[in-house]
Amino acid sequence: MIIVSTSDVQARMTREMSAAEQSVCAALLSDAVSMIYAAAPHLAKSTSEPEDVSDDYHRETELGKLVACRMVIRALGDGGAAAGAAPIGATQGSMSGLGYTQSWTMANGGSTGELYLSKTERQLLRRGNSIGSYSPVQGLAQEVL
Repeated sequence: MIIVSTSDVQARMTREMSAAEQSVCAALLSDAVSMIYAAAPHLAKSTSEPEDVSDDYHRETELGKLVACRMVIRALGDGGAAAGAAPIGATQGSMSGLGYTQSWTMANGGSTGELYLSKTERQLLRRGNSIGSYSPVQGLAQEVL
């Protein structure tokens, strides 16, 4: 279960959020966590279940918190853009001096101001190795024998 608050997002931002942004941030966090649960259902497990909660589970929920904060910061529009840094999600950027030119190439279709999971964030949420194979007829062969 991912527990994340507006203070977690604020700690990762380079500027202070206004009161209006904090209320929007809370709503976006709820949406971001829902999107993460859809992409990684194993993170939705409640910690109150009688199963043993492993260190891997705690590490994965911390990664979920990181991903949720990155999604919300990207949507709110502060990805370290202060002092000339590229915003979160930018793959290329250029700046000029007195000609006042600034351009960024954004990953994921150039979208800012919306919630989405980037390729890196999807990889962070993945559980274990994704290498392997499964044959849908393997079970049928054993039944026939």
